[in-house]
Amino acid sequence: MSSVVLDASVLLALINEEAGSQHISPHLLAEAVVSTVSLAEVQGKLVSSGWNPEEAWEDATIGVSEIIPFRTEHAKTAGSLIAATRGFGLSLGDRACLALALSLNAPLYTADRSWKNLKIGVRIHVIR
Repeated sequence: MSSVVLDASVLLALINEEAGSQHISPHLLAEAVVSTVSLAEVQGKLVSSGWNPEEAWEDATIGVSEIIPFRTEHAKTAGSLIAATRGFGLSLGDRACLALALSLNAPLYTADRSWKNLKIGVRIHVIR
């Protein structure tokens, strides 16, 4: 089975049943991997919205096939991406997600439209 990487915006779209979430099929979700950094971002946004931390974590991780720790190689890649992504307003969490996709040579799914213009060597699918 090949992997696909989901960023925090896709997870939030799925949880909140937002526009574009219908593009993430159960089959695609079964192949999905997520960085621990993206999960921290999702849980933080849900907790900030009033969710219980445990329920927020459970909802953030439901259906994801694998959670991948943020490793040294990801940190180095994420730091190196700053120049290529500066004009797009990407956060450290965004670059961590891109670093994971690059390390796995896997396509990445996002709800952030500005990512469609990134040219960093990974295939990016924008869900809305």
